[in-house]
Amino acid sequence: MNNLRGVLYAVVSSATFGLIPLFSIPLLQGGMSSPAILFYRFGLAAAMMGLIALATRRPLRITWPQTGTLLLLGAMYSVTALGLLRSYTYIPSSVATTINFLYPLGVAIVMTLFFREKNSVWLLVAILISLVSWGDIGCPQSDRAIVGVGFAGATVLTYTIYIVGVKKSRISRLDPMIQAFYVLLFSACFFLVYALSTTGAPLPGKWHLWQNLLLLALVPTVVSNLTLVLAIKEIGSTMTSILGSMEPLTAVLVGVLHFGEKFGLDSASGLILIITAVIIVILQAKKKEHPQTLPHESIH
Repeated sequence: MNNLRGVLYAVVSSATFGLIPLFSIPLLQGGMSSPAILFYRFGLAAAMMGLIALATRRPLRITWPQTGTLLLLGAMYSVTALGLLRSYTYIPSSVATTINFLYPLGVAIVMTLFFREKNSVWLLVAILISLVSWGDIGCPQSDRAIVGVGFAGATVLTYTIYIVGVKKSRISRLDPMIQAFYVLLFSACFFLVYALSTTGAPLPGKWHLWQNLLLLALVPTVVSNLTLVLAIKEIGSTMTSILGSMEPLTAVLVGVLHFGEKFGLDSASGLILIITAVIIVILQAKKKEHPQTLPHESIH
């Protein structure tokens, strides 16, 4: 059941990651700066993950080489989070999330060119379906939109490096919870320095801001990061990134149901294509779980 469990982890990860706008936009509207939001998001998430690790008696000790790798991965994840959050002030959140979803193509290219990963034709079809379904992002044409697209576009590269690094770096055999804890911790440290050198990190003065910060730290950070690492371990970087299609799907649903955005025929077509891509990946997972052998093939 490893492959199907990995698919479930990937779907949960991408779906919860797509909830970032739901909790982040009210914080921006409440007057909090991006550096402060990100510091509190990752600081609270690291504390939650650390408590869970201690409660489950997981050792937090890591080697110096692992520390260096986790620092790099934390930097990539931090830049991704910052670029995505900054893009929300220039372009609609659903557009920014859609641009970020170009990363599955980057992961597939990197894994194929540099790590000789063999991808089936059906997985490539799933990638194409996922990209085509969100090809018409409806981004407004303006100078501000160009800046927003630039911030969102940078996240494609950094998130690709992060996902591939989790699978192929020296920390790949580290406990997933410990991986996620240190990535969140180092990200919080980066944003603390960034916040103190720019806007500062004043404590929020209203309960609804704390509520959004806690939910932002728990749902699209702790849950999303932990299930992401588990998914990569179970089904690999490429399939995990393809199943990231749930991320823009969630963002669109949040926009329609919570922010009152329009839902037209194009959106409906996109949802159908996304579901198709997910079904293809699930079928491929089942195929890997029950590989066919030749009639006279011996298994050692």
